[in-house]
Amino acid sequence: MHVIQAKSLLTRWNGMNLYRGCTHGCAYCDSRSTCYRIEHAFQDVAVKANAPELLEDALHRRRRPCMIGTGSMSDPYQPIERDLRLTRRCLELIRDYGFGASVITKSDLVLRDADLMADINHRAKAVVQVTLTIADDDLSHVVEPGVCPSSRRFEVLCALRDRHIPTVVWLCPFLPWITDTDQNFLTLLDWCVEAQVKGIVCFGVGLTLREGSREHYYAFLDRYYPGLSDRYRATYGNAYSVVSEQNDHLMAHFDETCERHGIMHTPDECFAYAAEFPELQPRLF
Repeated sequence: MHVIQAKSLLTRWNGMNLYRGCTHGCAYCDSRSTCYRIEHAFQDVAVKANAPELLEDALHRRRRPCMIGTGSMSDPYQPIERDLRLTRRCLELIRDYGFGASVITKSDLVLRDADLMADINHRAKAVVQVTLTIADDDLSHVVEPGVCPSSRRFEVLCALRDRHIPTVVWLCPFLPWITDTDQNFLTLLDWCVEAQVKGIVCFGVGLTLREGSREHYYAFLDRYYPGLSDRYRATYGNAYSVVSEQNDHLMAHFDETCERHGIMHTPDECFAYAAEFPELQPRLF
């Protein structure tokens, strides 16, 4: 890791990334794409040490509270967060200023801050978004070596459910000829139902690849699945959207299951839910 002093923090959409880069080591990571212009080694995480000060200044200037999101580009619960506590400090500010919070993570470290998320949700609104990709722990440790497996993330979702903290699952990506199986997809979907998630973001059964992330992913394939990258090149070329042959029948099951259990299941409605700040009723004393 290395420390930087950021010039600004919140985006125009009220998002923030407290870290830049990641140590999870996921084979399919889109944030490695060259379009994001990360000029340092991706796993040498840049720490925005002044993030809490920038956030407090921004919240102080806002006339109306809103949802503050984090995790779209870099997981706010990097392993170094355990000691640095930047995410927790920012959540404390969000709570104290009466804003809402939406975090995206793959890490069970989010449970450390369940008390804060519950407090924010009681005062305004909090949403925890968790990525589920691989039901088999052994395979998960190969594809996502630096973070807890999806089975542990399922336990996180259940713990948040029990704290009455709403959750959304990112059910993606799925790797053609590796994780795009009925057993994997349907197991993850069953976990979502059991955890009583509010919504599921699923762009289809497949993944996205572009310059930077594609080369990293193909190097992973060459190491663990010799010859499979050639099959990808022959089937998909340099396409950005890599759609599995299993997409249609699995997505039909996905839609039917979500509708039966009352789970939001289009990206637009999930994004709208996570971004919508509630109309709060004035409290009488």
